[in-house]
Amino acid sequence: MSVRVERSGDVTEVVLDWPQKLNSLDLDGLDELDVALESAEGARALVLRGEGRAFCAGRDVSQVDPATDDARGYLDRLTALLHRLSEFPAPTFGVATGACLGVGLGLLVACDVVYVADSAKIGSPFAGLGAALDSGGHALFVERLGTHRTLDLIYTDDLMSGADAVASGAFSRVVPADDVLEFTREKAAAVAAGPTAAFLAEKRLVARIRDERIGLWESIADETDAQVGLSSTADYAEGFAAFREKRRPQFTGR
Repeated sequence: MSVRVERSGDVTEVVLDWPQKLNSLDLDGLDELDVALESAEGARALVLRGEGRAFCAGRDVSQVDPATDDARGYLDRLTALLHRLSEFPAPTFGVATGACLGVGLGLLVACDVVYVADSAKIGSPFAGLGAALDSGGHALFVERLGTHRTLDLIYTDDLMSGADAVASGAFSRVVPADDVLEFTREKAAAVAAGPTAAFLAEKRLVARIRDERIGLWESIADETDAQVGLSSTADYAEGFAAFREKRRPQFTGR
């Protein structure tokens, strides 16, 4: 497995680069990705993508012996990695191309925004292995597709196209396959030039609603606290000054 880190201005790309294996991840691959994400901290936006014709086809099971496999060890390591990605200290963008299965699906779930190629294939290919969907797939599907569609996908091994996944509310937007990477890069660069301190505050608000199921009034209280905190930042002052002076703001993320 190889994971590349590429920097362009305030945007960092983390690239899964094992195309001959459809960027599937063994335990060493998880460790490489973890190191890459740590080294990317400091970016004002992160793009996660796969090299070649797939984003990530899941765990590399080609060398797995069920008699000796440490499934818990692998999944515990994966869970820690998904936490790191979900809590990455900048807006994160996943680029869903080709196969997005198992671990690959989980990595997309952990991104803030996911742009999906119309030709992407998304679902649960576990029935043929006698294994269960993992990596957060159940939470994603039940929340966004409902229980019946979730179990339909799990039982049948059927895969959703990128267009179907976005239409069902699973991910952000569908983009033609030839355009999705450049589209994502443009969006990530625009976000990186924005008020990223505010974006991180909002990322935390959304995560609390998702994870703690807080209601309207508690969410409003959280928003008030966030706004009060942001009111003393340099970006807040710059945004209001730019509005008064009728010019584009120059945000620094502070």
